[in-house]
Amino acid sequence: MGKRIITRRRGTGTSTYRSPSHRHLGDIRHPRSAEGVGKVLDIMHAPGRSAPVAQVQYGEAKWLVISAEGMHVGQEIETGRDAPIELGNTLPIGMIPEGTIVHNIESIPGDGGKFIRAAGAGATVVSHAATTIVQMPSGQFKNIKPECKATIGLVAGSGRREKPYAKAGKKFYAYQSKAKRYFKVKGVAMNALNHPHGGGGHPHVGKPSTVGRNAPPGRKVGRLSPQKKRRE
Repeated sequence: MGKRIITRRRGTGTSTYRSPSHRHLGDIRHPRSAEGVGKVLDIMHAPGRSAPVAQVQYGEAKWLVISAEGMHVGQEIETGRDAPIELGNTLPIGMIPEGTIVHNIESIPGDGGKFIRAAGAGATVVSHAATTIVQMPSGQFKNIKPECKATIGLVAGSGRREKPYAKAGKKFYAYQSKAKRYFKVKGVAMNALNHPHGGGGHPHVGKPSTVGRNAPPGRKVGRLSPQKKRRE
């Protein structure tokens, strides 16, 4: 009896692997139609997201955007081709000077932003030509169409790694919020007193890995013995 790999077990999505959409604040993207000056109404924590989210009002419409490092409530930010090169402003990446730090870059014009959305991340505009070359946080250089929008500055929340989780339970719920499978230590890597598969000079089970269906709870690990075929 084998074991299904994670990719197959994930399938079309179960509660373990599906993002809890009922907890999300909404679609977080560059404003599609709103241009001009907007006002930051609030900066909120978004479940499942490492960076905080800002609520910005453009006229009568309100939008959720990735918060930039240093953004504050009451700040006025501007979106459009004529926006000044200031923290939190959004404009086409072809209009941003070389050497500027940007985030939330669109992959194709109008998609709302796909790259550089994690806390503390930022990309650097390197050069302009038929396409704009951007250096990603990994060091990779990427060609972006000049019409794609980007926001000036780093993504907020860069200090999130400085505070430790302190206990496993907090990390379990953090993974659950991001729809990630929580990691488990395999039995063969443990000591003999912690798991029936533990101990030994090298990682191996050391005994048959199948167990009976009537085995006690502490011994019932590994693969269950197959059931006998029932005859009608």
